[in-house]
Amino acid sequence: MLESAPRPVLNRFAPERGDLVVCREMLRTGSRSFQAASLLLPTQVREAATGLYAFCRMADDAVDLGDGGQDVLDRLNERLDRAYAGTPIDDPVDRAFARVVARYGIPKALPAALIEGFAWDAAGRRYEDLSGLFDYSARVAGTVGAMMTLLMGVRDPGALARAADLGVAMQLSNIARDVGEDARNGRIYLPLSWLREAGIDPEAWLADPDGTPGIDRLVRRLLKVADDLYVRAESGIVRLPVGCRPGIYAARFLYAEIGREVERLGPQAVCRRAVVSGRRKLALLLRALAASPHPRGPASAPPLAETAFLVEAVRNHPAPAHRHAGPQRLEDRLIWVLDLFERLERSERESNPDYRYRRRPVVGLENT
Repeated sequence: MLESAPRPVLNRFAPERGDLVVCREMLRTGSRSFQAASLLLPTQVREAATGLYAFCRMADDAVDLGDGGQDVLDRLNERLDRAYAGTPIDDPVDRAFARVVARYGIPKALPAALIEGFAWDAAGRRYEDLSGLFDYSARVAGTVGAMMTLLMGVRDPGALARAADLGVAMQLSNIARDVGEDARNGRIYLPLSWLREAGIDPEAWLADPDGTPGIDRLVRRLLKVADDLYVRAESGIVRLPVGCRPGIYAARFLYAEIGREVERLGPQAVCRRAVVSGRRKLALLLRALAASPHPRGPASAPPLAETAFLVEAVRNHPAPAHRHAGPQRLEDRLIWVLDLFERLERSERESNPDYRYRRRPVVGLENT
């Protein structure tokens, strides 16, 4: 059981700057792509996302750095219960998260599914087919897409379905980039049926992972699935508030570019990590600012069967009584972009020799 005694119910609308500072510092060394894209979001959404992502990071670390056992999951679920009851433990991350979920009407089923996905990772689960991989991606990434949409004040089922598409696509890009690194750590995320169809024995390849033409073809096949989902997601982005669109376009472009880097490396991507340069990131962020509001994807497409439960969870959850996330002035976004020059150049110079490999589900927490 958690040791902290229940606290009084939070003032759900009073910002706590100290808690946000702690959350922001916790994420400082996380995803550079998320940091860059988040600078294009309105301040209110960006701060709410910081509280949300910090809780996700805490949960990921708790499962990853622990033994992934049931006791760890029980503690996380108890923290989740207390946050939703308005009596979080006395921790800045939990307090910030509790305010966010109350203010934006985020169903508990969404972060609970995310924690479930972390547990699947800890158990080393493998996926027989693409549907199984979609099930996993729905939990560790589709949930985040849906929660981010709620932070923007949008609860439309069509927009939520497309947000889940975007999250799944980003996770597939992440998996394609990390195929070799995962294999060297005894993990396979490519569908097992795909491997067998290509004449690749999963266990044999794990014993000696290398960049064969067969693996390269499977990675490209996975990236094609991701690209199709990126296109589907575009019709959801135009349903977001105008001030929020550049940040989400940025995430869409930045993560899709991971796939382009993997394709450029070809079979060598198994041995070399594909990295999007700071200069290229800046170009993509500028493209996001000028992104056309004319989507290529179908606006009325139903959600993936594997992400439909996310849309239903929101549909069945009461919406908050107030609105948020109004438009952001263009000049404010341009100031953020100018600030990116310094930030991205610094990121390019930084290196972390103590970085230890850990599978990072695409909740904006992995380094890209």
